Amino acid sequence: MSRNLLLISTSSTHGTGYLEHCEAEIKELLQGKSSVLFIPYARPSGISHKDYTTKARETFERMGFTLTGVHEATDPVKAVEQAEAVFIGGGNTFLLLRQLYANKLVAPLQERVKKGMPYIGTSAGTNVAGKTIGTTNDMPIVFPKTFDALQLVPFNFNPHYQDPEPDSKHMGETRETRINEFHVHNTQPVVGLREGSMLHVTGDKIELKGPLTARIFLQGQKPQEFKPGEDITFLLEAV
Repeated sequence: MSRNLLLISTSSTHGTGYLEHCEAEIKELLQGKSSVLFIPYARPSGISHKDYTTKARETFERMGFTLTGVHEATDPVKAVEQAEAVFIGGGNTFLLLRQLYANKLVAPLQERVKKGMPYIGTSAGTNVAGKTIGTTNDMPIVFPKTFDALQLVPFNFNPHYQDPEPDSKHMGETRETRINEFHVHNTQPVVGLREGSMLHVTGDKIELKGPLTARIFLQGQKPQEFKPGEDITFLLEAV
């Protein structure tokens, strides 16, 4: 498979602008490309498709790429089939997945990615690249036809992964607790991506990028921490 994916935990980190912290990685991924198709279906904070696309367009134009929104196309399927690259932004993962199915974009995205089309996801856009959306942090504000995602990789994500605060008096479940609950019923690995971290998947190789470690959860095992540069390609062998 000729995968070329950049799967990012978040669109912005503290003190940085939209996509600023991952600009170098985006430019590297899109080397030789001139245009990007944006899928704004996740609608963070309920923002309109038009306004969300305007925000993304301003950022990508500053990086030297043209950007159009898939909702602007007469035929969304054809837009995906003809795209040089695709970017799916963050927001609500349940809404995003429902709209991908409603607009019949799941299969075309899978086919184009298999053939090497660059795919960029942030937050919800990273969630839907995994096997299912069962480890998203989002509220189920709508109900998609299935939790099965694009399955561009055979594992799940937990973007915005947070470690417990040592002095916190909060008595609710931690992210780790929630993921352990998930693994009572599901077998696929889960990658906890902290803010500023991202995975670059090229073919059958994975590279962790960013300043922080990633916390990887395997069913029935203690969580493991992996540093940028360490080999985590074993995740692609998950079943």
